[in-house]
Amino acid sequence: MKFFSKAMIGLDLTEMDDILIKKTAVFVKFLGIEKCYFVHVGKNLEIPSEILEKYPDLVAPTDESIEAMVENKLKEFNFPKEIETEVFVEEGNHPLDTFLRWAKIKDVDLVIMGRKDTMPGNGVLADGVAKKAPCSVLLVQEKRPIKFPKKILIATDFSSHNHPIYEFAELISDELHAELVPVHLYEVPQGYSKTGKSFEEFAEIMKENAKADFKKFVSKHNHPDLECELILNEGKNPGALILEFAHEVHADLILLGSRGRTSSAAILLGSTAEKLISANKMLPMLIFKKKGETMGFFDALFKL
Repeated sequence: MKFFSKAMIGLDLTEMDDILIKKTAVFVKFLGIEKCYFVHVGKNLEIPSEILEKYPDLVAPTDESIEAMVENKLKEFNFPKEIETEVFVEEGNHPLDTFLRWAKIKDVDLVIMGRKDTMPGNGVLADGVAKKAPCSVLLVQEKRPIKFPKKILIATDFSSHNHPIYEFAELISDELHAELVPVHLYEVPQGYSKTGKSFEEFAEIMKENAKADFKKFVSKHNHPDLECELILNEGKNPGALILEFAHEVHADLILLGSRGRTSSAAILLGSTAEKLISANKMLPMLIFKKKGETMGFFDALFKL
């Protein structure tokens, strides 16, 4: 299978790098990755002069020494030799901007970032990359075992931008014999009482409408018999609701896409996706973005 030819893996020079390298080594083949860029972006690699005066024997890590360290880890963890690799280190006062620029320069199809459970780190860079990257993003957790997904939760809104996500999910499902579990949140619109219907009655109307929308949507795919779990959202955090359901069904991967309801927002995530990224610290998550659509918006964004 070939989904993503080029991937960029974000490193922070902590133990999380070991986990990322090991997990990437497992995923490269089924994702179709042919080349991996291992990238570390630091604000400043130099040691301040005040510190050097007190401790003259200190040696700052150079780009070359960091690159050599990462390359040694690739050998140590038996990273597949048939996968082309490149390691580079960059400095930048704004790591997120620098990282995103390199994702564009290298024209990558997928960015892989780590999410920490117990290790130090606030995850700001990973969250920022997930929300703004010009390509798909895979977030992998520190504590999750290294294995292929067997139950994939697909957050869906039945928009046209969801079709590539389903095509991708179906390929994963067929290759890995994984179960697909679509989920959709629906709401009762304000002003329902003016229709003369009760909240419960209008909730049922909205649910039946969502069922019809999904049936029409999924009929265009190779798994038309899929059933969609419809969850009524009565004003709760949508990200937390989806995550709660994911735990209930024992999903081991969450798949979602960019907003898609407006053509200008293909690169950015909607509020539900952003809330899900913020709420989910336990399950691997793949944010699927159609790269051809996002690049133009990304170019415009950096010209602002």
